[in-house]
Amino acid sequence: MNRFSIAIRQQEGNLLYEKMIRIARFRDRREAGQLLAKKLSKYVNCRELLVLALPRGGVPVGFEVAKALKAPLDIFVVRKLGVPGEEELAMGAIAPGGIRVLDEDIIRLMGISDHVIETVSAKEREELRRREVAYRGHAHPLHVSGKTVILVDDGIATGSTMRAAIVALRKQYLSKLIVAVPTASPSTCDELRTIADEVVAVITPEPFVAVGRWYAIFDQTSDVEVRQLYRQSRRWQREAAA
Repeated sequence: MNRFSIAIRQQEGNLLYEKMIRIARFRDRREAGQLLAKKLSKYVNCRELLVLALPRGGVPVGFEVAKALKAPLDIFVVRKLGVPGEEELAMGAIAPGGIRVLDEDIIRLMGISDHVIETVSAKEREELRRREVAYRGHAHPLHVSGKTVILVDDGIATGSTMRAAIVALRKQYLSKLIVAVPTASPSTCDELRTIADEVVAVITPEPFVAVGRWYAIFDQTSDVEVRQLYRQSRRWQREAAA
């Protein structure tokens, strides 16, 4: 095959990929949550079901899932440990209960010292505490012991944040743990299946590139929106229990 033929093949591949993106993109997190809920329809009205959403982006998705499945919604704050100077690149994540998951490959590749890891971890622990108070106020977290938990985010790339959440939740004796997202890297889904009972994704495109690539609108979710959706969900729960 000559260079010209190779170039044509590459161009065709790029055009196919761009076409796939246009077709597969979610309009926004709300639509993504509604489509995800359809993939989880077997859990409608399931007893002892709880939807846990990872703030901030996972909350609008989780809200739609919880509403469709008629399940209570709570938030589970996990913080990514970003590489200094390249904060979008995760070298690990932390979760409540002192849980920390590190990506040893990234740490080794980037030559990150223990001191840097501890500095970033301390900063993110403070932010984790701030967000828990900001989102939940004085409300207590819902109990997960004995529950079937659907853990929701707006997407999964490397999976470090989700892994930290899974490790933390496994310590709380839940009955079943389902990871559910609109879009995820296929290889990360395979990895998460080794530690979750079930992994559900609407689309698992390859190449994945990034979560935001699969949304037409991927604006940052605000603290205000997280609080509003959390309070609305709690109000519904109180009304359902009355």
